[in-house]
Amino acid sequence: MVRHEKFPGVSKELQKIVDANMRKVGARRRAREAFKDIQLSIDHILFKIPSEGLKMKESYQVNSRGLEYFSKSWVPQTSPKAVVCFCHGYGDSCTFFFEGIARKLAFSGYAVFAMDYPGFGLSEGLHGYIRSFNRLVDDVIEHYSKVKENPDFCGLPSFLFGQSMGGAVALKVHLKQPNSWNGAVLVAPMCKIADDLVPPPFVTQVLIGVAKLLPKCKLVPQKDLAELAFRDVKKRNLTAYHVIAYKHKPRLRTALELLKTTQEIEQKLEKVSLPLLILHGKADAITDPSISEALYEKASSADKKLILYDDAYHSLLEGEPDEVILKVFGDIISWLDVHSS
Repeated sequence: MVRHEKFPGVSKELQKIVDANMRKVGARRRAREAFKDIQLSIDHILFKIPSEGLKMKESYQVNSRGLEYFSKSWVPQTSPKAVVCFCHGYGDSCTFFFEGIARKLAFSGYAVFAMDYPGFGLSEGLHGYIRSFNRLVDDVIEHYSKVKENPDFCGLPSFLFGQSMGGAVALKVHLKQPNSWNGAVLVAPMCKIADDLVPPPFVTQVLIGVAKLLPKCKLVPQKDLAELAFRDVKKRNLTAYHVIAYKHKPRLRTALELLKTTQEIEQKLEKVSLPLLILHGKADAITDPSISEALYEKASSADKKLILYDDAYHSLLEGEPDEVILKVFGDIISWLDVHSS
């Protein structure tokens, strides 16, 4: 069971909305709508970035599989330098911390686009359930292909921006579309799950067998990811305000799809050929920074850069001290500026 947080100054009615079972998308949408102003007012550097001067749009669309999914864009008033397409991490959405990240990139001259994968955030689907990682990747390709075909943006350079599991999504998008992108920014990419988070081989084999019968069950052991991801304790405590994040134990099929995906990517590092910026905390206990080093070494890209941050944890743009977050932003924007000119 996930412990429900009690938020100071919140009415009983609102508390009841955010305490609801988020299994179905209706509850998640109600919680986000009721809670979004409180989220945007919390004391975090990302939420101090203004929205004035940006063109922001939220929409719901139905994909080719008949699922309704959520997307959002942040576009500067001036002509953008390039298009940045975001791939979010496991359990996450594009409506909480990424709101501030997108604003920062948009104020730096980039048209930023994001979507919630089916089963996550404000998109339809069983919460936290990935039946097929390849199908999820196809959903991402379908949406961002529409973005890039828009007459307002079709002539611009386009970049993938993947965080954690989103790094694996971005890499698989590239492997399916090897000539379609001008580069990728990968923040703590999930090319391999840290060994401490993977069950022993015998347990994994048992889970594979059980998953065939009970794929949606939440049986996979999990450590406190917020504690592992956020170095700054005050920022770690603010993750409670992400009320539509998936915070339960991973569903069996989801966990196996993630494990299988990282194993596949680890075998295909040499096939990665687009310009790369890889950023990873040296103290990351969720995704293995040594595999980011292997990606940098093995990728066939002629243009690639790896930055490792001393003492930093997994959430480089959300959970580090402010000075580290600003340094990471600076590294990302400088790289994008060079590759968009």
